[in-house]
Amino acid sequence: MRFSRWHRAPWARAALAGLYVVALAAAVPQGAGGHGRDGSWTGAEARRFWGPTPMSASASAAGDGGAARDAPAAQRITGSAQHFDGVPSVGVLFSADEDMKEHHCTASVVHSPKGNLIATAGHCSIGEGAAFVPDYREGAAKQPYGVWAVERVFTDPRRADSGEGSDLDVAFATVKPDGRGRQIERVTGANRLVRPPGYDNRVTVIGYPNSTDDPADRAIRCTALTSRLEGYRQLRMTCDGFLSGTSGSPWLTHFDEKTKTGDLIGVLGGLNGGGPDGDEGARISYSPVNGDEVFQLYLDAINGREPRRP
Repeated sequence: MRFSRWHRAPWARAALAGLYVVALAAAVPQGAGGHGRDGSWTGAEARRFWGPTPMSASASAAGDGGAARDAPAAQRITGSAQHFDGVPSVGVLFSADEDMKEHHCTASVVHSPKGNLIATAGHCSIGEGAAFVPDYREGAAKQPYGVWAVERVFTDPRRADSGEGSDLDVAFATVKPDGRGRQIERVTGANRLVRPPGYDNRVTVIGYPNSTDDPADRAIRCTALTSRLEGYRQLRMTCDGFLSGTSGSPWLTHFDEKTKTGDLIGVLGGLNGGGPDGDEGARISYSPVNGDEVFQLYLDAINGREPRRP
């Protein structure tokens, strides 16, 4: 069985029976459709679960995102992911069920009318009491862009780990406003959901391996060329380093080093959870192509509709 990019989180394995991912839509009536909680899970609760912890040697004092940061890596193709200080629109998903001790997937903020939407892989089982931490800093007593309570999730009901259903391994989720009433996009900025012009693209991929596989527990990035995964409507790239925890990593074209955003053409996922079985699993990654089905799912999310397919 292939080395999964998310299976090492014990709670995620337990949640498999109820696979779904959480999302909500912009400009939607309260309580319309989806897999929402009863409204009791809030950003304040998410922050309490976080709790103060000692600062690591590499973590800067967290404030409002203005701390000094390492210069981002040049966008050159190296074939291997490099650690860097991350970007505001990309972060990690935690489960409060495990006191947020281990992040299990990566997600990114995507532009929406309401400004509350994130994108990740469909196989990332979020469940109740989940939180999104943008620009995550290991060991920081306070995260630079906050801790955001996940509200609802949308996945295509035809999604599967293999076959044609793996082409639909994308999810959208909404997060609740912060304590000041701000939507996340206002705080972090957002990437734009677009269709790729074809299978051959130059992408910047940003993700967070979990600490089991990468003790540095920092963001990684890689610029790579994509091609088609034969037999599927999926992109394929070669870059070492995308291990457990990187499912849902955004695949960005036209990445702007100043705004730290780009055009989202896919997320790390798809066949077998996003890569081949065996030793090649850490070197080769997949992403579903943003086609009609993904945009239909996006419309379901921003309109608060439960995804229903024939």
